[in-house]
Amino acid sequence: MNAVVQKTKKLWKDEDGLGTLEILLILAVLVAIAIVFRKWIIEWVNELFGNAQDEMDKKGTEDILEPGEPRDPGTDK
Repeated sequence: MNAVVQKTKKLWKDEDGLGTLEILLILAVLVAIAIVFRKWIIEWVNELFGNAQDEMDKKGTEDILEPGEPRDPGTDK
């Protein structure tokens, strides 16, 4: 346990360690924000995928080519 405390103090005093500590603190804040807003984020992602699915359902499959199927020469697609 004492070795961990000594390494932590050394890391805190080291300039390179301070950069690492700053990155870890930023990551911790981002994780905390993600945890706090997780329900909202999940709802937003589900709504986004739901909207994409609705758009695909509206469009249908008429423009989808099977592998190896030639394109219609009369279109610019």
